[in-house]
Amino acid sequence: MSTKNGPLSDVRVIEMGHVIAAPMCGALLSDFGADVIKIERPGQGDMLRVLSARAKDGVGVWWKTLARNKRLVALDWKSAEGREVLRRLVENAQILIENFRPGVLERAGLAPEVLHEWNPDLVIVRISGYGQTGPRASWPGFGRAGEAMSGLAHMTGFADNAPMHPGFPAADSTTGLMAAYGAMMALHAVQSGSARGQVVDLAIFEPLLRLIDYHVPTRTGAGLPVDRNGLQAPNSYAPAGVFRAKDGKWITISAGSAATGRRLLEAAGGAEWAAQPQFQTLEGFTKDMDEIVERIGAFIALHDAQDAIDIFQAHDAVAAMVYDVDDILADPHIAARGDIVGVEGDDTKVVGPVPKLDKTPGRLRWLGRSALGADSRSVLEEFGFDSGQIAALINKGTVGAPDS
Repeated sequence: MSTKNGPLSDVRVIEMGHVIAAPMCGALLSDFGADVIKIERPGQGDMLRVLSARAKDGVGVWWKTLARNKRLVALDWKSAEGREVLRRLVENAQILIENFRPGVLERAGLAPEVLHEWNPDLVIVRISGYGQTGPRASWPGFGRAGEAMSGLAHMTGFADNAPMHPGFPAADSTTGLMAAYGAMMALHAVQSGSARGQVVDLAIFEPLLRLIDYHVPTRTGAGLPVDRNGLQAPNSYAPAGVFRAKDGKWITISAGSAATGRRLLEAAGGAEWAAQPQFQTLEGFTKDMDEIVERIGAFIALHDAQDAIDIFQAHDAVAAMVYDVDDILADPHIAARGDIVGVEGDDTKVVGPVPKLDKTPGRLRWLGRSALGADSRSVLEEFGFDSGQIAALINKGTVGAPDS
């Protein structure tokens, strides 16, 4: 392998994904040392390359972060020769990630049964819009459909207006995260001897469905709907909201209990208001929520944002500035945590590995590179192909490489 850094440095991953969900899974594993070999079609490449703004060097910034730390191979794996190349890669890997529509691999003769013939311990991560089973399995599905089906869009926005999608691809990104989690569990099962290679089947709507979580028990257990509630907490169970300060900046406040709610009230309206009997329980907050929101909003409007936050902090109440990206890049706490990283010679910065491991931390080794098949030759050499075989594969168009 090309590196021995990180807790996953003994894990090789074949990424046959495209756009966001599968590449996110591969990137998360690569952050912690996995040798991720990303396969793209010769002459075409991953659509992700052109889906975002371009950096000064002309490379898409989304590509730079989601193709980070990965070795790039351009391979027509549907051809007979390409299938043999893929087989050799699979035989020497622990994980394969794909996010094609169900049936694509099967029609190419690469069903899980075939892949497991090649490598019985292989963990196959399959990401699709609706999963590999069920009446909608064959439907095309993108992230927004997942955000809709999970309930996220229905719960986001104001009650008197349309449902809203979040400002980032929440379904795709959380699916990438859950896919990496599933891959690690399945790999542990292999390494512990409790199971050989298996299929991790993940529909794009399922990670959000699981992470939202409370809407299903709220409806089934308490008999309550979970609807759009503007800037308030779900079902208005505790004080929350976003308010504009005197200097035009925005502040978000929240509480998770009666005690933390009383701290907000004391900061914004004094100890006498916070000590009123109804605020000893969350139910009391629910009844007075309109007044609470109005008074907190009026308090914040009288102060510059940082001054208001300082007052809330003095009362041990939770309040935070609503950051734009420039605030993120300038924040000393984020800098002290090492959350924004880059590589020498490239102005593009990306979010660093999460979470932080004190003994085997993740690391950004390189950003996604522009050349399609940048590592095709070196990877094939590593896997036993000689220069003549590689040249023949390149000449036939089965493999793509720079200057080929």
